[in-house]
Amino acid sequence: MPVRNVYARRLTVLTTSAALTVTGLLATAPAAQAAMPTPVSAATARTYLAALTVKAEGSTSGYSRDLFPHWITQSGACNTRETVLKRDGKNVVTDSSCAATSGSWYSEYDGATWTAASDVDIDHMVPLAEAWRSGANSWTTAQRQSFANDLTRPQLIAVTDNVNQAKGDLDPAKWMPSRTAYRCTYVRAWVHVKYHWKLSVDSAEKSALQSALNGC
Repeated sequence: MPVRNVYARRLTVLTTSAALTVTGLLATAPAAQAAMPTPVSAATARTYLAALTVKAEGSTSGYSRDLFPHWITQSGACNTRETVLKRDGKNVVTDSSCAATSGSWYSEYDGATWTAASDVDIDHMVPLAEAWRSGANSWTTAQRQSFANDLTRPQLIAVTDNVNQAKGDLDPAKWMPSRTAYRCTYVRAWVHVKYHWKLSVDSAEKSALQSALNGC
């Protein structure tokens, strides 16, 4: 065999090997953790807040979570909860029914990291009962379903389950994330969601939002 053909073969093998190595690295590199949609800027949030209707919070009379059909199917076997778990988690593995079997989740509200999906809740940034008292009581069921499964606005986020339960249906005048570094994002998201869905704010809620946004 001519010498130059041997060198050519060696060069081809080395090039192919290098390409496979790079491909392998790309395939095994851990995926970056995603997050909920980015809320509007603080400046835009202040503009939105000024445009919101301010009025006393309504009653929870007639309210039921069942009036906000949630965790609907998003794609294939995946419902909204499972979709957010995959979006907000890191290295999330799911089974054939789309249930998360492994992965890790960082809770922006309290800075905790969890490795079991059962320790994580999907929080509605603007709680369903809060939305009901702010205008959603007059919506159609279809509108309430869209709100409860809104993946386009910063309305859904994976967080520590007992932190979500402590928040309940409280607005920012009564509850804010313990992780202060996240509060600016939190209030920007809250205003973003309320503005898009044309929900009202009460005076204490507006004051708390204004105060927080002024520090952003």
